[in-house]
Amino acid sequence: MGAKTGLLVYADGEAPGLLKRVGAPDRERTAAMMRRLYPGWAIDAAAPSNLGRGVHPPNGHAHAGSWPGVELVCDQRFMIDFPSRLPDELVAASAGRRMVLHAMHSVVDWLAFGVWEDGHLVRALSLSPDSGIIEDIGEPLPFETPYWAGERPADIVPWPDEEEEPYPLPFHPLDMGEDALRALCGFVVEGCPEPGDLAAETVALHGYLVRDPNAPDPAERDAALKAAMAAMAPPRVHRLGPDGTLIRDDS
Repeated sequence: MGAKTGLLVYADGEAPGLLKRVGAPDRERTAAMMRRLYPGWAIDAAAPSNLGRGVHPPNGHAHAGSWPGVELVCDQRFMIDFPSRLPDELVAASAGRRMVLHAMHSVVDWLAFGVWEDGHLVRALSLSPDSGIIEDIGEPLPFETPYWAGERPADIVPWPDEEEEPYPLPFHPLDMGEDALRALCGFVVEGCPEPGDLAAETVALHGYLVRDPNAPDPAERDAALKAAMAAMAPPRVHRLGPDGTLIRDDS
């Protein structure tokens, strides 16, 4: 899976049904929402996107839309290990409505989601195979039930020349992540679409460059990342063999 999300949704009710009825987001309304959610930040217009390909914008970018009854923002800064530690200004904006956080990253098989009602956290889960259960607050939601019951075990292909070990979790976080995204927001990014799912590509979003004036300069951060990547060893490349096992490709 190549699934990565950093999504925050505010809704006057259930987000899936509301998002299915939206049209083009109003630019001024969306800009006003961005100023509320990013107080004191530098915010500039950038290239637009849509909900299908914009749920994981580049660092320093945000994709957003505001409509009567529902608002959403996509930003990597929402990808935090502890949903309960979401910045205060983001939680405060959920007063009187429901807020949903959905974040996952396929590189480390990590999933986090949270649900707030009228500013109060009612469910939060964050987990990955390397870190285990990072945060688990509130009662599991209905879409979680088959995963915790062992009905959706992880199907993992072992690396070559390595003994297969049990997956550290009773299920694959990205599998649950797709079901969480469908249940809470009405669409999927890598999973198999079902009848009634929102066609996320049809939901247009405005694009923004966002910068916290108290954060490190983006150019310095990018330079440090490039230097770290240059110091890494060459990547290992594998391909699937006829029997489904992974074979190292040294060509």
